Amino acid sequence: MKNITVGLDIGTSKVCTLVASKAEDDKLEILGIGIAESEGLNRGVVVNIERTVNTIKKVIDQAEQQSGIKIEEVTVGIAGDHIEATQTRAIVGVSNPNQEITQEDVDRLLENARNVRIPDEREIIHVMPQEFIIDGQDGITDPIGMSGVRMEANVHIITGLKTAIKNIHKCVERCGVQVKEVVLEPIASSRALLTDEEKEVGVALIDIGGGTTDIAIFEENVIRFTSIFGIAGKHVTDDIRKGLGIIANQAERIKREYGYCYLPSIAKDEVFMIPGIGGRQPMEVSKSNLCRIIQPRMEELFEFALVELRNSGFADRLGAGVVVTGGTCLLKGTEDLAREVFGMPVKLGIPSGISYSGLAPEVESPVYSTGVGLSLFGIDNLEDVDSEVENSYVEEVSHNTEEKSDSSDEIKAAKEEQETKDSEKSKGKVSFATRLKTFIENL
Repeated sequence: MKNITVGLDIGTSKVCTLVASKAEDDKLEILGIGIAESEGLNRGVVVNIERTVNTIKKVIDQAEQQSGIKIEEVTVGIAGDHIEATQTRAIVGVSNPNQEITQEDVDRLLENARNVRIPDEREIIHVMPQEFIIDGQDGITDPIGMSGVRMEANVHIITGLKTAIKNIHKCVERCGVQVKEVVLEPIASSRALLTDEEKEVGVALIDIGGGTTDIAIFEENVIRFTSIFGIAGKHVTDDIRKGLGIIANQAERIKREYGYCYLPSIAKDEVFMIPGIGGRQPMEVSKSNLCRIIQPRMEELFEFALVELRNSGFADRLGAGVVVTGGTCLLKGTEDLAREVFGMPVKLGIPSGISYSGLAPEVESPVYSTGVGLSLFGIDNLEDVDSEVENSYVEEVSHNTEEKSDSSDEIKAAKEEQETKDSEKSKGKVSFATRLKTFIENL
């Protein structure tokens, strides 16, 4: 699986697998896709192991058949309202004798940040530095190569319930696949959707899934805030089901085919038929009446998100506004309603800002934002590993060269010593012959 990575998005409404590789021209080549309706999860958390395992097996088999590649390890996304974020500060002394900060110092600093006190039932998922402070000088984003004796960092730490994380590992490993890395889903989605310019001026990513809505805020190319709450697409489907008195599958289909979440965006109000249940007469419903069921829930969702943005302290610093993504955003009028609630620019996030090849058209949908982001995370890790291997190879070659040089010097010294001994022996032999000849002549 060299240069090939697999992203596994385990969501409340769907499970998706993407097999990708990095082509020579830096394009992300999509080799295979597997997607199936999710069973066994509620609000991003596994509630039924067997059903979840069966769904994961199904999407992995689809992706393997499409790509022709045996999947051995995956980068898995995690979400759920059990996710929490906290801020902390870590401090270390610079160990280098010439006081130049190296990658080892940064690694020690981030490892030190992991010593923050968290409840026993929680586990650290990400440790993300926001800024570095060297000898009191703040605002530093990349300290490597700088001089200093004391380095500090403001760190964003993301934690989750140990049991929820273990259950995800268990489900994946029971499918015969190893978990390479666990990544928070809004962070993965941001990798596929947000540009460096948006992250620099300030942007909020709102990923509306089936069971949870995930928020990530970036400013100055650094993640500043993350939050997850449990109002999402499933609630919209439940409202339709209860409002029209139909089953869940019908409600989901109607939402996708006829759903509007902003009344003024309906250009032509049409009537559609819903089959009756148990031999009853079909029911006629207009798009506008359906919208009157959907819009209040979507307004509530965006208002919750706005409260989170205000609580973060960055609501007034989002120069690039808001990017909304996720399958629920396929509801028509989502951008217009979000723009009205947030009072700032809103864009629909589709993973199309990166050069793709292969099955590219299939993934250009908000549904695949997290899956593409997880694949990109896997590619980034492959590049880091290749760089480490290359550096270790250079060090090994250099070490071997030094050893060879040392051994050749030793051989040379041994030869010279042997020649000296032979010369002394030769001299000894000559002097003995001379003495013997002189002794005979004297006789």
